[in-house]
Amino acid sequence: MASPDIPKPANPIWRVIRKTPFTILFVIALFVIGIVSGSLFSAALDQSWYHDVATGYPAFAEGRWWTVFTSPFFVSPQLVYLTLLPLVIGGIGCAEWKFGTLRTIGLFLAGHIIGVLGAAGIVALMSSSDWSWAQMLTTTYDVGPSCGAFTCLVFAISTLPSPWRLRARLAVIFWTGISLLYLGHLYDLEHAVSMVVALAAAGWIPAFRHPAGRPTQREWRLIGLWLLIAIGVIQLFDLFVPYDGPLGAHDPVPGAFIDVAIDIVVIALIANGIRKGYRLAWWVAIVLGLYNIVVAIAAAIAFPLLPEPDGFLSGDLRAQILAPAVFWLVVLLFLIVGSNAFRVSWRPSKRTLGAPALTAEEHIARIKQHGGGTISWMTTWDENQKISAPHSGSIAFQTHAGVAIMLGDPIAGSGHRACAFEEFERVSQEAGLIPCAFSVSQESADAKPAGWRSVIVAEDTIVDLPGLEFKGKTWGAVRTAINRAGRENVEFRMTRLADEPWNVLAQVRAISEQWTGDKGLPEMRFTLGTVDEALDPETYVGIAVDEGGNLHGVTSWLPVYGAADPATGEPRIVGWTLDLMRRRDGGFGPVMEFLIASSAAWFSEAGYEFVSLSGAPLVRPEDAEAGPVDQVLERIGGLIEPLYGFKSLHRFKQKFNPRHESLYLLFRDEGDLPRIGIGITRAYLPNASAKALLSSVTASA
Repeated sequence: MASPDIPKPANPIWRVIRKTPFTILFVIALFVIGIVSGSLFSAALDQSWYHDVATGYPAFAEGRWWTVFTSPFFVSPQLVYLTLLPLVIGGIGCAEWKFGTLRTIGLFLAGHIIGVLGAAGIVALMSSSDWSWAQMLTTTYDVGPSCGAFTCLVFAISTLPSPWRLRARLAVIFWTGISLLYLGHLYDLEHAVSMVVALAAAGWIPAFRHPAGRPTQREWRLIGLWLLIAIGVIQLFDLFVPYDGPLGAHDPVPGAFIDVAIDIVVIALIANGIRKGYRLAWWVAIVLGLYNIVVAIAAAIAFPLLPEPDGFLSGDLRAQILAPAVFWLVVLLFLIVGSNAFRVSWRPSKRTLGAPALTAEEHIARIKQHGGGTISWMTTWDENQKISAPHSGSIAFQTHAGVAIMLGDPIAGSGHRACAFEEFERVSQEAGLIPCAFSVSQESADAKPAGWRSVIVAEDTIVDLPGLEFKGKTWGAVRTAINRAGRENVEFRMTRLADEPWNVLAQVRAISEQWTGDKGLPEMRFTLGTVDEALDPETYVGIAVDEGGNLHGVTSWLPVYGAADPATGEPRIVGWTLDLMRRRDGGFGPVMEFLIASSAAWFSEAGYEFVSLSGAPLVRPEDAEAGPVDQVLERIGGLIEPLYGFKSLHRFKQKFNPRHESLYLLFRDEGDLPRIGIGITRAYLPNASAKALLSSVTASA
């Protein structure tokens, strides 16, 4: 019997032709017209017909409106062919690949028309002034398709995943701003007009709209780094490049090399501190930005009072002082808005409770001595304050909205948890704070102070490891994921992320930032860690990698310590808790099932007792009684659920057939609940404004 016809994969070249016909035909048209008109061999600007095809204020003033449609097919001078082609192919080609041919033609035409007409309108408004730059533009013509290509590029950028979408937009904005303020050609003004309109339209037109997202802490720092580097590039621009833009004419001053070199070194030191999130670097950058802005304002006030000299004060000084001040203003605003990423907070400082403070090392030592619950290792993270408790115990907590929130069980020896709770209640009340404990175990709930209340806020999902086998109908989804990974050559590896090479860490960060960037809110904290916590040397990380070294997913596992060995005093790790879960968009489908199952098998072979898949925050058992307290918790969970999907995550974990242990919120009485609700929300989203919370939930509804 004849075998059925199997379709062969399409030829890659034919696929490109089929997907981007407008881009290809337009590039061909550029070269054909360049050859026929001679502009490919000699500058179009020198041709007798140039003014009949070029746009600009004088062309429209004389009634040559057809030039809007002729100008995109000519380029001047010839060297621009080399610089323009990447923009045409990249901008128009990417847009056509993403949006289709008809939409791309519409974007190109709209961007070109808006750019050239908008710039001509601005020049017309400025033509009656004595501004030398404006007078220069009233006699300037332009040709080329850069406005349309630029618009297509901006729309194509809107389809990029987070965080590259924000990075690319900022790069376009900064480059356009530098070109306009320093060079100030007619096409720089046209690019600025088309860019502003395209950015606005890309966020307004439903067909192109994409969630704006919010930079992660690391992303704030990286953007701050690149903004400062751009300021340094501007300094070099002043040193080597002559220009005549809207802020005046400037010729390089050779004697300024030492000053510029010093500035570059200082900026480099500040930028490195900004990259690492140092508070000192943030303050130095703020002071430098304010200094440059104040100097620029003083210079602007002083210019009209000075006699009109030849050259330096009338042009060079204005360009050298005012233009950098504009960019310093952008940097200053960025650093202030993102101050939380640089260990700076405008909120009142958090109050430390009146008990001996512990260092992170001392707190970890007490965890290893007494043991802890499945989330106790989360208390070692930087956001938590640590204080000493009776009988060499310790307590970790955060303060938000006037509430002291103990995280997890107190670290205390057997029989001493009640004493730890009493100490926490005493010092909290002395500090004027409302005490509560979040996500504590049943044993700790039984040791709560007299008169306190308890309510279930989460269910811990635990998989016992001895004798673990993925057999039977209930493990079907897990076996399918493992078998598929084998067929697709996706491998599992357990490692310490801190020991991995930079390319693995870069992929982990990229996957994490892509996931968090599209949430519209900052990364959640409190009981949810980030890549920074996964870099802890005591944390294990499971990764899924294909044959090409591409990372498809990552999970991190926090140690769960039991009480130290009574005979030797050696710390004992009895289990591991799942924390970070990130997957690559478009990667191996069931990567989370594969990673969790493979990790559990690895820990089982290593002799550990259990793994905890963590309790989904604010997800209560369906059969738990609902009362007034639960209504407050339901509202908090309902606020965050559309954005982070805790309930769907809880359902997902049932694939691993866990047993369940309730986790509790402990509090004094119902009168504290409204404030506790605000405090817990702020603990999970410490940097989200009320407006951001409301708008994000509304957008996701």
